[in-house]
Amino acid sequence: MSRARQPPLVTGISPNEGISWTKVTIRGENLGTGPADLIGLTICGHNCLLTAEWMSASKIVCRVGQAKNDKGDIIVTTKSGGKGTSTVSFKLLKPEKIGILDQSAVWVDEMNYYDMRTDRNKGIPPLSLRPANPLGIEIDKGRFPQKDLESLFPGMSADFTSENFSAAWYLIENHSTTSFDQLKTAVVNLKKQANKKNEGSLAYVKGGLSTFFEAQDALSAIHQKLEADGTEKVEGSMTQKLENVLNRASNTADTLFQEVLGRKDKADSTRNALNVLQRFKFLFNLPLNIERNIQKGDYDVVINDYEKAKSLFGKTEVQVFKKYYAEVETRIEALRELLLDKLLETPSTLHDQKRYIRYLSDLHAPGDPAWQCIGAQHQWILQLMHNCKESYQKKQPCNSLLHSPMLDLESDVRPSPIGHLSQTASLKRGSSFQSGRDDAWRYKAPQQVMFVEKLTKLVVSQLPNFWKLWISYVNGSLFSETAEKSGQMERSKKNARQRQNDFKKMIQEVMHSLVKLIRGALLPFSLREGELRQYGGWEMKSELSGQWLTHVIQTVRLSSESLTALEIPNDMLQIIQDLILDLRVRCIIVTLQHTAEDIKRLAEKEDWVVDNEGLTSLPSQFEQCIIHSLQSLKTVLDCKPGEASVFQQQKTQEDVCQLSIGIMQVFIDCLEQLSTKPDGDIDTSHLSVDVSSPDLFGSIHEDSSLSSEQRLLIALSNCRYLERHTFLNIAEHFEKHGFQGVDKITQVSMESLKELDQRLFEMYIEFKADPIVGSLEPGIYAGYFDWKDCLVPTGVRNYLKEALVNIIAVHAEVFTISKDLVPRVMSRVVEAVSEELSRLMQCVSSFSKNGALQAKLEICALRDTVAIYLTPESKSSFKQALEALPQLSSGTDRKLLEELLNKFKSSMHLQLTCFQASSSAMMKT
Repeated sequence: MSRARQPPLVTGISPNEGISWTKVTIRGENLGTGPADLIGLTICGHNCLLTAEWMSASKIVCRVGQAKNDKGDIIVTTKSGGKGTSTVSFKLLKPEKIGILDQSAVWVDEMNYYDMRTDRNKGIPPLSLRPANPLGIEIDKGRFPQKDLESLFPGMSADFTSENFSAAWYLIENHSTTSFDQLKTAVVNLKKQANKKNEGSLAYVKGGLSTFFEAQDALSAIHQKLEADGTEKVEGSMTQKLENVLNRASNTADTLFQEVLGRKDKADSTRNALNVLQRFKFLFNLPLNIERNIQKGDYDVVINDYEKAKSLFGKTEVQVFKKYYAEVETRIEALRELLLDKLLETPSTLHDQKRYIRYLSDLHAPGDPAWQCIGAQHQWILQLMHNCKESYQKKQPCNSLLHSPMLDLESDVRPSPIGHLSQTASLKRGSSFQSGRDDAWRYKAPQQVMFVEKLTKLVVSQLPNFWKLWISYVNGSLFSETAEKSGQMERSKKNARQRQNDFKKMIQEVMHSLVKLIRGALLPFSLREGELRQYGGWEMKSELSGQWLTHVIQTVRLSSESLTALEIPNDMLQIIQDLILDLRVRCIIVTLQHTAEDIKRLAEKEDWVVDNEGLTSLPSQFEQCIIHSLQSLKTVLDCKPGEASVFQQQKTQEDVCQLSIGIMQVFIDCLEQLSTKPDGDIDTSHLSVDVSSPDLFGSIHEDSSLSSEQRLLIALSNCRYLERHTFLNIAEHFEKHGFQGVDKITQVSMESLKELDQRLFEMYIEFKADPIVGSLEPGIYAGYFDWKDCLVPTGVRNYLKEALVNIIAVHAEVFTISKDLVPRVMSRVVEAVSEELSRLMQCVSSFSKNGALQAKLEICALRDTVAIYLTPESKSSFKQALEALPQLSSGTDRKLLEELLNKFKSSMHLQLTCFQASSSAMMKT
């Protein structure tokens, strides 16, 4: 369930005052999610929704209408947020009256006063007949506020041509400081102006007064004559005479004034022709003016002149006008073709596209230029994408590609992260295991990476303008006010609604091309064979490393965020999210594979320098290698908004789990290889003694070589540390980064490590215990010794002392490598020795008294010496050995046995120090 949006809030308007139809920019918060969400906009109480152009959730552009209130708030109403509020207001100014002789930067509508086509007044005098100063005295405008005058004379006007003219208002406004004498003069002037018309008519009558009198006398005489005679003869005679007189007068006048009248007619004809040329010079000069303005690029002037000519002469029946208007139409048609070519020309900016569409709309161009432009932009973007692929496949130089004129656009683009690639931690290997190679590799980006970088930059720079062009086409903001009046905007909106599916297919085609081109470069195995021929074609010498794939993922993510910010529907961008998921999965697989290869090479870097805990740097290098690998995957594993978990698919979980187990197994194999490698295969020239460890025996490094037994001990020490620390730490890091199946990874790895540890341990025990055990039987029977016939014991024989010395040597060797391994190794050696001793005792058929005493002395001496390393098995062996001997019956024998034991312990006190409890306690600290 979506959360309700906050109501709109207007926090700024620019400009904050102006006359009607002033274009303003409204800024604020929550101004709608789109053009369809905006359902209301009022400024000073006037509805301005028809002229509103929704730009973003914080910006709206519109024109102020003719409001009743001179100052008021700006109220925005949306579907999602309801009716809003405003923290600012707009002041509506009244336009000043402009006289015919006043300078003005705008067109003054004179048609309300004078018809240029008929040269007739429309009920009121033309502007040229209106006196600018009807009183005839100097005007001195006062400083009275206009608002106070309006409130003082409601419904009135100071304009003397207005029906609601107020003389008092006019005098206050223009003559507030005029003296009384001047006002008297003004009265006289007004009277003179009022009498001008009557005086002109009277003068005309006075000039022809004699003629009127003569005509009056003649008519009176004729009337009296007719009354006196009363006959038809007289009437007919007088009428005939009058006609003759008039004919002679007319003929005489024609003869006298024929030449004069001819010249007058010719002059009148010329004057009329000049008047016609002067009056309609706009039309006669229009074709040439159109040509000049087109060359200069002043298309607005051409359109305004064309609209004016069309309104004046579009339906004329005068042949001359028809001829010139036809020339105008011819040039306008050429202009339409020129503008359409410029509109479809690529590349072009969104501003130019809107401008050309508006021009074609005002010129009533056939078809739908806006949709033609959208189609051309769509094809151009697709062509750019394929050209980009071809240019990089030809391996053109990086610099020339990055600055290609075809791709250098004016639109804002994201900064390329390739330039900062060397600074990113994701490309740095751990210093403990990074091989020595030239750092310049960081700057040598693969062609596929550079291609994806350029391709996404191209789409992100072009698609916003393409999308904004469509939005402007849908909401009708491409068209001018003329188009609004003609209804063209409504027709365009209707066309846009019908073409929504077509535009959706265009966007989807661009998205599919983008994704498939990237897949062809980085994931060719994810394309079908037909798609691979169209979108692939890259030379895959080697697969990209995980670091470069991480960089590509970041690039595609930034592109997806940029496209999402355009409010393109999510279903159109889902294909990009699927691409990002596949790239993330592939990046993890490749990174783990490369990690396994790096770990395999760790064997070459083993220096065999042992620290205080009996460890080399190998476990630490192994742990750091995996940690660095996981850290490089952190941005890949993290889910951005709208992204799914990289482990959502069961197959991905299984593959990652198997690769992780494989990494652990590779290191285990590495340990086994190092510990079992022949002596001649190990380079020990670089070995050194860790002087910080005073407890170590430096003798093992004197000859700059390590024995196989010493390598086994070091490997056992490393295995012990891996089991107790390293593998557990790695498991925590796996869980921290969201890996699935960590328990299985740990379990399988631990089992394999324990198997290796046991094999190495058995090998070491075999190396050390077998010689000691093998020396017992020859030592016992040296000198033809016989248990049945032997002398009274005088002490422990040499074979046992030699065995103890050998055991001490094992103790010293193990203690030198790792103190923690001493109990485990010594216990096992003691078990082997006690088991062999027990076997030998049980094999003796009979003992003499002295023989039994000698055997018990040696068994007890050995048992008491290694008492701290006895195990249940070794205790059982010693017990069986003692049980195989006859019991000592006399106290003298027991006393002798005790004395000989004490003598043995005293004589070998120094050698037996390592078997004392204090040594063991020291060893465990």
